[in-house]
Amino acid sequence: MSPQTLTLAVSQSRTLSTLSATLSALQATTQLAASKSVDLILFPEAYLGGYPRTCSFGAAVGARAAEGREQFLRYFQSAVDLGDTPRGAGDEWIDKELDVAKGKEYRGDGTREFLERVARETGVFIVTGLVEKAGGSLYCSVVYVCPHLGVLGKRRKVMPTGSERLIWAQGSPSTLRAVTTTIKGVKLRMAAAICWENYMPLLRYSLYSQNVNLYLAPTADARDTWFPLMRTVAAEGRAFVLSANQCMKRKHLPDWITGKTSGESKEVTSVAKPNGRRRSTVTVKEDKHELVLPDTGSGSAIADDAADPADEEYVSRGGSCIIGPLGDVLKEPLWEIEDGGLHIVEADFEDCERGRLDLDVAGSYSRNDAFHLEVDGLDLDPAP
Repeated sequence: MSPQTLTLAVSQSRTLSTLSATLSALQATTQLAASKSVDLILFPEAYLGGYPRTCSFGAAVGARAAEGREQFLRYFQSAVDLGDTPRGAGDEWIDKELDVAKGKEYRGDGTREFLERVARETGVFIVTGLVEKAGGSLYCSVVYVCPHLGVLGKRRKVMPTGSERLIWAQGSPSTLRAVTTTIKGVKLRMAAAICWENYMPLLRYSLYSQNVNLYLAPTADARDTWFPLMRTVAAEGRAFVLSANQCMKRKHLPDWITGKTSGESKEVTSVAKPNGRRRSTVTVKEDKHELVLPDTGSGSAIADDAADPADEEYVSRGGSCIIGPLGDVLKEPLWEIEDGGLHIVEADFEDCERGRLDLDVAGSYSRNDAFHLEVDGLDLDPAP
């Protein structure tokens, strides 16, 4: 039998001040991952479009300020348009069966087509968090992009957290359907739970029920409590868990948050085109596992301007990690690495079956004769 091993990566990447710059950074990171023989890479929650950290949008209970509406306008304009409908068109959108405006080659702003091209050219399966606009609403989403077939699926966050509920609409639980594909002879059943959806036990169980062996957890949570949660998820689900978060200093918040214009940005160059990418140092942490870190020498892409000390504080410390199916730590949380942090591991997916010897929370260890879960619009049976 052929080896059931794939090379997986999580990228600790931060949103840049424009969508085009962030897309270029995603492309460069994916090309770097391809040079390391990575088969699948995960980017953080809201990586494209941006996570609105520190934003108030001028809102208080019973009141909304004009400046908050302007901030929301800039955020809305920075979001991705994938050409989907507000209700979510499902397979019609995935299969590109929706109507296209006259004179246009595709629906949306071209981001979907860009991601499909990057995946195709690099041979890397891309999973990325993004903020998409559909109609007049924003959704926090994850898109799955296959190098051979293009987009295989997309899901929208069903439960935004705290102030996120002001600016993100709720997605349909029907999009929690796992995505099935085969890479190098390894059958993957992957699904994503976005940030604090991982604190929803029934949502987690809906993914376990579909027999996922690759559990994806893009997040914006940089608290110390996140890492043990990921270990719990991996041990419960007997699946590999990838978690990617952004790491960002206050001075590098996107322009639509700070109110600056692009010309005032301190970014000199982004982690963009392959021939312009800053150098990286590769540290081999242990056999078959790599950690790619940025070069902090004179090749820095950030201008060394004098700044307010508060600008140097981390508004998010990162914490991207990779966990094995028994809850074993394959890559420790990556803290305070703002640019270029890339965790890479080799994953033997037969470890998922080995773990089922004593625990299958949706099967032999579920007492499904007595306990039942139903999710409206979602088939919980494992895909064929």
